[in-house]
Formats: sequence, structure tokens, C-alpha cells
Amino acid sequence: MEKTTVWTDANILTMRENDAPYGLIMDGALAVTAGRIDWVGARSDLPESYAAAEGISCGGRYMTPGLIDCHTHLVYGGNRVAEFEQRMRGATYKKIAESGGGILSTVRATREASEDQLYVAAEKRLRQLQRGGVTTVEIKSGYGLDPENELKMLRVARRLGQSPAVDVMTSFLGAHALPPEFDGDPEGYMDHVSGIMLDAVVAENLADAVDGFCETIGFSADQIERLFVRANELGLPVKLHAEQLGYSGGAQLAAKYRALSADHLEWLDLGGVRAMAAAGTVAVLLPGAFYTLRDVRLPPIDLLRKYNVPMAVATDSNPGSSPVLSLALMINMAATLFRLTPEEALAGVTRNAARALGRGDRGVLDRGMKADFALWDISHPAELAYQVGGNLCVGVVKDGVRVEFI
Repeated sequence: MEKTTVWTDANILTMRENDAPYGLIMDGALAVTAGRIDWVGARSDLPESYAAAEGISCGGRYMTPGLIDCHTHLVYGGNRVAEFEQRMRGATYKKIAESGGGILSTVRATREASEDQLYVAAEKRLRQLQRGGVTTVEIKSGYGLDPENELKMLRVARRLGQSPAVDVMTSFLGAHALPPEFDGDPEGYMDHVSGIMLDAVVAENLADAVDGFCETIGFSADQIERLFVRANELGLPVKLHAEQLGYSGGAQLAAKYRALSADHLEWLDLGGVRAMAAAGTVAVLLPGAFYTLRDVRLPPIDLLRKYNVPMAVATDSNPGSSPVLSLALMINMAATLFRLTPEEALAGVTRNAARALGRGDRGVLDRGMKADFALWDISHPAELAYQVGGNLCVGVVKDGVRVEFI
């Protein structure tokens, strides 16, 4: 018989939709059997059948679902500190990219790094996210831009996911930038991405989804559509970087192919919002990139609310535009910069982030869900959005087992 553990003396933010604010259960209890939530409710209502179960006190702390970082680029070589200095002197992200920097500078460093070197560096970044309450993370490729190095990145991501302390979802982002060997030939490169590269990724089962960068400095909607057609043929869901630097029609393209998510969205228009709403595509908001690039155009939050488009929040952790290793900080920035309510921001890194990954077994604390949760030393749920800096997370539980950090 499987062992059952009951976590008590916790103020539980279940984050169940259409429930009380935050789904809050004061002085709650949560029972776990075989890595799944068996029961959750007020401690006073705990059934007698759990009387013999092992009990663990949470000491009056707040409990949330394990946080989900649904958009990262954690695996890469080198860094882009020099470009940060250039931007601080007035250079734009677009200008740096057009002069051979940006994504391509990371491509060079990533190609030069061994698989082990990439793993060691990425594991350190991942550990920082985990300490902040993250139990599920998505990791994209996109800094290899050839079969050998894209596969290398995705193998590293899969290797990171072998840890029992975190779940890793992977996205193939071969359509991230035009590599030097295809300079001036985006059509030829997209044939390469949709053919040889994607076939190799699928052959090794290295990707859970296919992503693309649909921007003026990336690829057009027509070019990305060819990739999406091929992904659909292979049974892979799609995601898309869209409407970050200008309007591209990417959000409507994502919706056309029922993408799990469209991400960034500062230039999203009404047509794109309506299309996403009809398709069930999640809007992933990335305040770290907005902040780092000193953008001024906000995503259309009121329109997303009006049309009931789920809003997720993620770090976009990457070496160029969002060197962020704290999802808790993104909760604050989503509230302060994007004007989300504290509850919306927390939903963005729990239940809506799960939707953005197509994972319906996490993101809320309810019967049958994965027993992934975090404990917080706070006095009110909104403190998770209010706090700037520091780490309020005092415990992480993955599949019902406490995570010990070295």
C-alpha cells in the first residue's frame, strides 16, 4: 500500500479557477499519496481516514502550487554582458542584432561549448529558479541553428529533466535566427529547419513542442507557417514568439494552428486577441524582456481580460534580453509594469503557465493533481507580488517529496 502524507497548518492558495480569491483555504490540510494530491481542504474537515497518515506541519506558512516557468532559454554558451553595456550607451537590440551580435553571438558561443559545459552552466541557472519555488520549467533550443548543435542543446535540456526535483519541457526553436551559413537565404534555412533539423529532433524524441521567432529580425508569418504545417504533420504542438518588436501577424498565425501559446505580445492587436481567444491560445507575458530592453509599449492587458485570454507569466531567461533567474521577481514585474492584479500574476505562474505548456495535471492544488507545491514565509497572498528581491520561498515539494538544496 502506498504511503500517505498529510501536510497541515498551511494557508493554501489552491489557485483553482472561479474559486474564492486565490482559492484560499485558511488553516488547510493537503493529503498526498503516490505523488498525487489525494485530498485538500480545511484542516477541520480532514477525514478520519487520514488519522494514521504521517503528518507534516507547515508552521502556518502559505502554500502555493509549484511555480511553472513556461518560457526560458536556459541552455546556452557564454553571456552577453558586453551587449548590455552597449545598450546602456544607447544601442538598440535591433541594431546590435543587425551588426552580428544578439542571438548570433550566443550561437557562436553555444556551438563552441561541449554538451557537458552547457549542462553545468544551465544546471546552475535551473537551481536558482528551483530555489524560488519552480517545479516545472520549459527550455528552448535556438542557439545552435544547425542539426548538431540544436540536438546538443535539446539533449542537455532532457538531461536536466532527469532530476526528480524538477520537470523539464522542451521546445525546438530552430527558427530563432538566420545562421551565417544561410546568410541571405531565409527560405532555404526554413526548408532546412522544417526538414532535416525537425526530423532529427523527432527521431530522438527531444522536443515536446515546436517554437519560432516571428519578427522583423526573425522570420515572417509565411515562413513560420511552413514550419507549423510540418509540426502538425508530426503531431507536435506549436508555440510562437510574436508581436514583440512590431506587428507581424504572428498571434493570428499561432491561433490558426491552435498554438499552446503566443509569447511577448507588446504589439498584439484586437484581431490577434480575438483569434487567440477563439483558439484557446495562452498569452505568455515576459516582463523581464520588457524591462531589460526598456520597452514602453505594454501588452494589451485590458483586451486580453475582456476576451478571457489566459495570461501566463515567465522569465524568458536568456543571455541577451532577459537575464532573469527569479520567477518571483516576474510576479512583481507583471503587477507593477503590466498592471496585472497580484492574483492574476500568481495565476500566470501556476495554472495559466500549465496551460501554456499543455500540462493539465499541475498548476492548481486539487485532488488528482501532481503534488508539486511551494511554501512561503508571507502574511498575505499579495505579498508574493509586493516583494521586490529576496526569496520568500522556504520549502519546495516535488511529487510529494521535499526537495533538498545543496
